[in-house]
Amino acid sequence: MDHLRTYRWLSLSALLLGAVACSTTPPPPPQAEYGEPAVVEGPLPYLGVHGLGIDPRGRLLAGSVVGQSLSLVDRESGAVRPFVGPPAGMADDVAFGPDGEVAWTAYLVGELRIRNAAGEIRTVASGLPGLNSLAYTEDGRLFATQVFMGDALYEIDRGGEQPPRKIIEGMGGLNGFEFGPDGHLYGPLWFKGEVVRVNVESGEMDTVADGFRIPAAVNFDGQGRLYVVDSATGELLRLRPDSGEKVRVARLKPSLDNLAIDKQAGLLYVSNMADNSIQEVDLADGRVRDLVRTRLAAPSGLAMVGDQMHIADTFAYRVMDTGSGDIREVGRMWASHLEYPLNAWADEHVVVLTSWATGTVQVFDRASGEMTHGFHDFQAPHDAVQLADGSLLVAELATGRLLRVSGEQGEQREAVVVALAGPAGMAFNGDRSTLFVTTAGGSVWAVNPADWSKRRVRDGLAMPEGISVSAAGKLLVMEVGKQRLLEIDPVDGATRTLAEDLPVGLPALEGLPPTGVFNDVVEAANGDLFFTADRDAGLYRLPRR
Repeated sequence: MDHLRTYRWLSLSALLLGAVACSTTPPPPPQAEYGEPAVVEGPLPYLGVHGLGIDPRGRLLAGSVVGQSLSLVDRESGAVRPFVGPPAGMADDVAFGPDGEVAWTAYLVGELRIRNAAGEIRTVASGLPGLNSLAYTEDGRLFATQVFMGDALYEIDRGGEQPPRKIIEGMGGLNGFEFGPDGHLYGPLWFKGEVVRVNVESGEMDTVADGFRIPAAVNFDGQGRLYVVDSATGELLRLRPDSGEKVRVARLKPSLDNLAIDKQAGLLYVSNMADNSIQEVDLADGRVRDLVRTRLAAPSGLAMVGDQMHIADTFAYRVMDTGSGDIREVGRMWASHLEYPLNAWADEHVVVLTSWATGTVQVFDRASGEMTHGFHDFQAPHDAVQLADGSLLVAELATGRLLRVSGEQGEQREAVVVALAGPAGMAFNGDRSTLFVTTAGGSVWAVNPADWSKRRVRDGLAMPEGISVSAAGKLLVMEVGKQRLLEIDPVDGATRTLAEDLPVGLPALEGLPPTGVFNDVVEAANGDLFFTADRDAGLYRLPRR
């Protein structure tokens, strides 16, 4: 029963009964009690893996953009340990220069950072959103590209004293590249399906091979042979630059991102963002070994229907059976229509995924897993729910609005609630007569969809993110700023802490939404709570006693 209606019923009963000494109102249900949080998946080694590199000492480094980290990976055991942690370690690609330098690209904030042999870190280029791939020449010159948020190749001053020199732009997404034995730069054009050769002095570019779906990265082995990974097909190919001839070395899974080669040992390492994996390929015989692999990549928003938990896994959309623990994959980046899902909402019929990173809202048929609608051009959409008439309600964190979206192409967009300080998470009560909204500004609001009026349930919170409504009608809220999971009464705002000292709250990045990877909470059919934790990329269960 909706607690607002319960409150009105109790008020009417009090008027009718008057000053009766012994109330006939039934006692409230007993307060739910919970045990200690238990890990379901994780802690994961990183929140998605991207750039790879092997340093002069033979160590494998792996970069994570979402996890804001650069890690060392043991090439025998697969053990992962931090090299540069958040936020300075954000790395989409990594390269090694003279004098013990390690350089990496902080993609989301558009910076190139260098760590010297003494461990000192400095930013040598900034203001380049989408700074993606980089490589040194043999004589120590440093080059980098913008991809997705820009499309240009630059030479970077390692001292950071001179501005980047733009060499060429509008190439088509020059991604993971390397300098070849001839001194030219070789790299894939993500958006054109080509591998190209670039003269970094003149900017002249010519095509080496085409016919790829989404070539993501190239690298040379010790014999001067060129290898290419295709993110869409999952193929690892050997390419002859003189003829463009391709030979498949291994068939892996889609969502491949980068590669690195041990030129002496003849071993190649490939990263896969959706599998959170690094695989080792023996170039002599094509043998593939999993070095690192996890069942989830970067779990963020959650939605529960019965015992099925829908997970916005940043690089994939997955469903977990909370009874058996089995996980099945519905879609993954670059192999489907999926666009970096960061939050999820579901009912018996549909699943709605949102991504502030791409400004998208996608609707999937829950039974088939097929996408039925995809809407773009929102301003940091952090959550979306489906209303009774089939339209969507989208929480735009950047504008502080709740938008009602309708029309086949989502062309009809009406702001029905405004002036919210960063709407982040949304959840309906049982009969959908009230919608509850968390805001980055520290409040929880109750919104009436009948007339879009709102009232503040609770304020003074520190970065409340995920929210859901329990079977008992209580609000479950992840208060990320204080690393707590709260239970809040929707009528009077009375609050109690269910769990604290949780591994949530990655550092916020300037110019980006303060929430980053969403920390969410849902209740399973048996009363257990599940929540995501961005600091260790984990999925946790809080068992009900």
